[in-house]
Amino acid sequence: MLLSSSAVIFSALVSIVILFQAALAFGMPWGEFAMGGKFPGKLPAPMRAACLVQIAVLAFLALIVLSKAGIILPGWLEFAAVGIWFVVGFSVLSSILNIMTRSVRERRIWAPVSVMMLITSFIVAIAI
Repeated sequence: MLLSSSAVIFSALVSIVILFQAALAFGMPWGEFAMGGKFPGKLPAPMRAACLVQIAVLAFLALIVLSKAGIILPGWLEFAAVGIWFVVGFSVLSSILNIMTRSVRERRIWAPVSVMMLITSFIVAIAI
């Protein structure tokens, strides 16, 4: 129960981040809430393209977590058993960066999200 709940929570959080990144990519003026707040307002084109890359990476991470939890893609189980540690590492780095950001707004919104992603991915990683 904890395993599948953690995987679903992780995936829900990733979905929120993906929606946010998509909004940024399509020109929403929320730059102060991302990338250290370096680009307030609408992100420049290269940063909007980076949002699209982040969407692909985040979706892949969610697939790994859901596969490791046995919810989807049973053929990925062996890969996911190793890949989950990449997800945990990614979540550690994301948490550190979101806690350290100079953007107060970004820190208030995304630090708790990234820490929850870390906790839930770690629960999935250590589950047998």
